[in-house]
Amino acid sequence: MFILNSHQIAAADKATITNNNISSIDLMEHAAKQCFNWLHTRLQSQNIKIHIFCGIGNNGGDGLVIARYLYENGYNVNCYVVNFSEKRTNEFLVNYNRLKEIGKWPTIINGENDFPDISFEDIVIDAIFGNGLTRAPEGFTKSLINYINSTKAFTLAIDLPSGLFSDTVVIDKNAVLKATHTLTFQTPKLALLIPDNRDFIDTWEVIDIGLDLNFIKSLTPTLHYNLKSEVLQLYKPRNKWSHKGTFGHALIIGGSFGKIGAVSLTTKAALKIGSGLVSAYVPKCGYNILQIAIPEAMVEVDNDTVLEHFNFKTKATAIAIGPGMSTHEKTAIGFEKFIKENKLPLVIDADALNLLAINKSLLKFLPKNTVLTPHPKELERLVGPWKNDFEKLDKTTAFSEKYEVIVILKGAHTVIVDGATKYFNSTGNPALATAGSGDVLTGIIIGLIAQGYQAINAAILGVYLHGKTADIAISETAYETFTASSILKYLPNALLDLFNNGNPIEEEANDTEA
Repeated sequence: MFILNSHQIAAADKATITNNNISSIDLMEHAAKQCFNWLHTRLQSQNIKIHIFCGIGNNGGDGLVIARYLYENGYNVNCYVVNFSEKRTNEFLVNYNRLKEIGKWPTIINGENDFPDISFEDIVIDAIFGNGLTRAPEGFTKSLINYINSTKAFTLAIDLPSGLFSDTVVIDKNAVLKATHTLTFQTPKLALLIPDNRDFIDTWEVIDIGLDLNFIKSLTPTLHYNLKSEVLQLYKPRNKWSHKGTFGHALIIGGSFGKIGAVSLTTKAALKIGSGLVSAYVPKCGYNILQIAIPEAMVEVDNDTVLEHFNFKTKATAIAIGPGMSTHEKTAIGFEKFIKENKLPLVIDADALNLLAINKSLLKFLPKNTVLTPHPKELERLVGPWKNDFEKLDKTTAFSEKYEVIVILKGAHTVIVDGATKYFNSTGNPALATAGSGDVLTGIIIGLIAQGYQAINAAILGVYLHGKTADIAISETAYETFTASSILKYLPNALLDLFNNGNPIEEEANDTEA
């Protein structure tokens, strides 16, 4: 699914109106009716007081349409027009008159004295400002937003919470509505996926309002929100004539005294996701641990407690490096030699990222499409500090383009940055905020690359499956008791879930491209 900016959404609106020979009033009617249907399905005509606050633009027009449908279906509704300007859009005026035609006159809010009483048990529908907002609310409109926030009532935002910009950083955080749930039109908005906006966004979903999909595709958007249907297309079915050599050989380099657990998790994950062969290259202190804990893996060793020589003999297909590795001086010297000589596909994590940050001249030696999996502090060491999450994305994009690498920004909506193109993940929950979770992700991705997946596809599929394990497990484990080993336990469930909507693997079981 594409993520469109405010200009692209506006262009899609116009194209839909032109290409389908409909009016903007008809498009608004359809969009707002979809919002009413969403609410009506859940309320089932319950006698709950509903307050609808409408601006004087098109978002306000949406609110007026919703109010009309609620009135016509017998709901207890109070509709208000927030009169912050003398300007009105034509769509707003048409729907204002339609509301009057059924005998319902909205209350005009001209100042703070006009604010209604709102109880905690009420529902608030926010249709004050929408996707096209360009400046922060001020005056009594800002006060109204703060008042609504203070009521703690359930607040349903239409398209975007009022005061939130769809594509840029919030100017005044005290002038943004804190939505309980948001119904956004046609596509996700970047603002809904940015950690900086966590105070204003709880849950959200996309309402399909029927915009022209062919036109949207012609815009060639660079932002994507990855759903199961799209991720499934990346899956490579296995041919019945395959053998373990068909699915590659992943080499995991890492570990140091006291940190063998990290490389163990990465190795297990590479095996679990289906790499035909997996080897681990660790200090001698980790040899017995890996041989006992992971009998399916082969093990080579370096020095006693840290990696130093990087003189492994394994003929790998792809290499993951860094989990638990340490930044010891001898390790740094051997790592530099390895990076300058290596030509195989790479996934770089943990201390290997820290060593790159210490010696950034090594970045130019990375193979094209190397995958980097930093946590926030590791990223900051690579790209420098940022003031907000939009700048963070910009800096990561520039870094990705300069060194031709893929960067995974882990978070609530993990972002895979491939130059200007970004893929936001749709799976996962706070259960993944646990020690070793990143080590498992590294193993999943390198295991997919070893099998022949393109690096970007391995990153997208790996991140999706990684998150899905937590979504599946949460009803059994709760957030607190979910561990990195739980990811490995539920990985088969996550894979099988790709096919639970009648998409049998067997249809392509003899695909020779597997």
